[in-house]
Amino acid sequence: MTSSDDAVTPQQPGRPDKAALAIAAVLLLLALAIFWDTHTLELAPTYGLGPKAMPYVIACGLAVLAVANAIMAWRGEFPPRESLDHRAIILILGGFAALIALIGLGGGFIIATAVLFTATSAAFGRRAIHIDFGIGLVLGVAIFLLFDKLLTLALPAGPLERLL
Repeated sequence: MTSSDDAVTPQQPGRPDKAALAIAAVLLLLALAIFWDTHTLELAPTYGLGPKAMPYVIACGLAVLAVANAIMAWRGEFPPRESLDHRAIILILGGFAALIALIGLGGGFIIATAVLFTATSAAFGRRAIHIDFGIGLVLGVAIFLLFDKLLTLALPAGPLERLL
């Protein structure tokens, strides 16, 4: 559980929300970076939509979110923030670290995905670790088969992936 010290004081109505303005600025910077990076790609001309289309759509979407977020932040229209749950953040970050370590050490995509799924489920308050690990394994196998066999894209292989 979190203490009352973790709770963020509510924003006064009508006053600009500085944290939300900072988030809007980061979203806009990310949109500009994606737009610039896509613009500098040198690809052969294609007919119709090419590989540059989707990054431009994402950049435009992020820019729209940035502007909407900035407007709401300037007006002070954000609802009060919830308290911070350190345990959930540590579990999710630990799951990502385990994913990176397992893939880097040759554990493979399926096991790494199952560990990340289990850690994320625990972060959201679920206590059925064995069942969540099994669900993560099934999802990992499905994703691996989809990418490896159907789309022919290579994912990091480990002991389980070599059996498939």
